[in-house]
Amino acid sequence: MLEYRFNSFYEILSLHAQKRPKHTALFDGDRKISYKRLKLKVDTFARFLEFIGIKENDKIGILVANSPEFIVSFLAAGKLGAIPVPINTFLKEEEIAYILNDSGAKILISSAKFSKETKNLFDKTSIQKIIWEGDFEELDERNISFKEILSNLESHEKTLFNADIDHIATIIYTSGTTGKPKGAILTYRNIFSNILGVEKLLTITPKDRFIVYLPMFHSFTLTVTVLLPLYFASPIVIVRSIMPFSNIIKQVLLKRVTIFTGVPDVYKALSKAKLPWYFHWFNKVKFYISGAAALPEDTLKRFSQKFKKGKLLEGYGLSECSPVVAVNLPKKQKPKSVGPAIPGVEVKIVDEDMVELPLGEIGEIIVKGDNVMQGYLNRPEATSETIVNGWLRTGDLGYIDEEGFIYIVDRKKDLIISKGINIYPREIEEILMNNPYIKAAAVIGQKDEKSGEVPIAYVEIEEDAKISENEIKKYLKEHLANFKIPKSVFIVDELPKNATGKVLKRVLKEKLNKVDKS
Repeated sequence: MLEYRFNSFYEILSLHAQKRPKHTALFDGDRKISYKRLKLKVDTFARFLEFIGIKENDKIGILVANSPEFIVSFLAAGKLGAIPVPINTFLKEEEIAYILNDSGAKILISSAKFSKETKNLFDKTSIQKIIWEGDFEELDERNISFKEILSNLESHEKTLFNADIDHIATIIYTSGTTGKPKGAILTYRNIFSNILGVEKLLTITPKDRFIVYLPMFHSFTLTVTVLLPLYFASPIVIVRSIMPFSNIIKQVLLKRVTIFTGVPDVYKALSKAKLPWYFHWFNKVKFYISGAAALPEDTLKRFSQKFKKGKLLEGYGLSECSPVVAVNLPKKQKPKSVGPAIPGVEVKIVDEDMVELPLGEIGEIIVKGDNVMQGYLNRPEATSETIVNGWLRTGDLGYIDEEGFIYIVDRKKDLIISKGINIYPREIEEILMNNPYIKAAAVIGQKDEKSGEVPIAYVEIEEDAKISENEIKKYLKEHLANFKIPKSVFIVDELPKNATGKVLKRVLKEKLNKVDKS
């Protein structure tokens, strides 16, 4: 049974600011931000949000690159009982507009470097104001500078929302394979259960330091490398960009990082990289945590041989579970396994009728615990299909061994994971079908050595229409983030379909596998 000591993230921030005011909360390049100063920033920003009319349960879109401003925005929204909605910074204008409209966001906080995709959103959404992080020149009543808001720091204790642990903490948008993105509703209890579960497995103290270079909008990064260290008063080392990667290595050494998180591609690159001898000698990392995609056994083996001072621990989760479900143990790891379920979480393997299967048998992974989301925003049918009698159906196939270690075998749905980022075929297919020259379309995943998987598109062209692969890709780039663009587009005479006209992706995958093997 998990014991919850806090009702909100702001409560934790207030406690740290009181007990350890000078302790560093954030490292941002050469800057240090103490807990006292971080709280002042949050208080000042929360007061401004209140001044412009933000109230309890109002949604606030956050499209901000890795920065203290992201964290300030997230915590300030929570202080008022408003609900932060982190948005994938790789998305294009119409994708961002969809999330803002679906969530009913009242305002948007945007980095200026995304202004091309966000400055015209007043016409496509109901947002009333955009608060700009960074340099944005066209400021007026609706376009406000984040920097100016924080120019006079002042504590505003009276704006504190009377927090409840079952209040919504955030909404994380995660697409299904059957259409538009869905907002997973997560409460404070959901996320705290993740943090307390990890606490029982890993020893974390205020002396530990976490590095954050993966995007903060991602549920894995948000919980594990932003909110979890906040809980333990462990300083967060913010890296604003993954490139050049040498800067991440530099920050690990200079800031004496002890907890390093990454996706499999990062660990694969590190296992092959020629690092200076002094990195292995001086680095303080004790845990390397891998998530977002399956970690190849070869990468685990090579990495463990090269980095002997720290443990590489593979975990498993999904946004609907806040997101952590399982993680390997520091004292016991099993290759190809994502470890046992974290404390407070139950995992079963079931058949199509939700009947539990014996150990070792492959079936669908289902999850139960305080980490399971409340449901999908505005999607009662999708919620009832996903959460059955308190059990969340993951759509992933796997099995459990006699020691409770979980093994992921495959994905039940057509989800494509490229470099740790989810790509949903249906979304790409819908954009393709909007093109007047395209009659039908199907997108499947192809294994790729560098990315894990890449999307491949098959399209059927309207009679007498003329359009090339390059023209189709150019069209897609106008509507989708670059990481969703198919690596190849094959124009075919006719897509394989069943009697009802549904495209048989299985046939396409079989053909693609034959080509790969030939």
